[in-house]
Amino acid sequence: MERLRTLSEAECYERCYGWRYTEDTVKVLERQRDPGRDPSDVGERLRMMLELRLDAREVEAV
Repeated sequence: MERLRTLSEAECYERCYGWRYTEDTVKVLERQRDPGRDPSDVGERLRMMLELRLDAREVEAV
C-alpha cells in the first residue's frame, strides 16, 4: 500500500486512539496522609518486616 502523503502526529494519534480531547491534561493530586504517621516511619516499618522475613527464611534453610 502506497501512502499519498505522510501523516502528522495528530492524525496518527487520532487513527490509533480515536478522537483527541481538546483538554488533555495531567492532574497531580496531593496524597492524603495519616496525621499520626510520619512518611519515614513507613519505610522503617517496611525494612523491619523485610528483616523478619529474611531471618525466618534462614531458620527454614537450616
